[in-house]
Amino acid sequence: MPKAKGKSRRHKYSYNLNRKRLYRSARRRAAPRIACSHIRHAWDPHKSVAQNLADMGLAEDPNKAVPIPKKLLGMEVESDGQQPGKKIVRKPYVVNEMELEASLPEKKSNTLSRDLIDYVRYMIQNHGENYKEMARDEKNYYQDTPKQIKRKINVYKNFYPEEYKNFIASLKPEKMEVQ
Repeated sequence: MPKAKGKSRRHKYSYNLNRKRLYRSARRRAAPRIACSHIRHAWDPHKSVAQNLADMGLAEDPNKAVPIPKKLLGMEVESDGQQPGKKIVRKPYVVNEMELEASLPEKKSNTLSRDLIDYVRYMIQNHGENYKEMARDEKNYYQDTPKQIKRKINVYKNFYPEEYKNFIASLKPEKMEVQ
């Protein structure tokens, strides 16, 4: 089957097309990407970034917001107690919501896989604290060394301290019955 005519030909660059104008108009339409939802809802697209942040009580440049005090020959300069250019905050609720969100305790999202938990519990149940014996166990599929097994057990202890205590407490009566 023959080739389509003109497909193998080199394409010519169009010098008359103004690509800057096209790019600029596309940029103007796109809103800035804002990660914080509180800022996003209070954002006014008709104002500049500096004006929006000043309305919310936030600083555009941290170096200007919190200036480093100047020292003269090891002595600090005393200020009159006046702050030049005190800004009016029109949207204080943004900062209040952000402070409230920051003060909430962080939720732990650390979890271990069910396989690792079962592996650690099996090893502790059958071998106690003998890590060398655990390394020679047939269920040690990944051929972990004694130190690696000890590390996995410590991770389990740190992630689930209550569950570990209950598990150890449940093992003690079994050992007493055997002896």
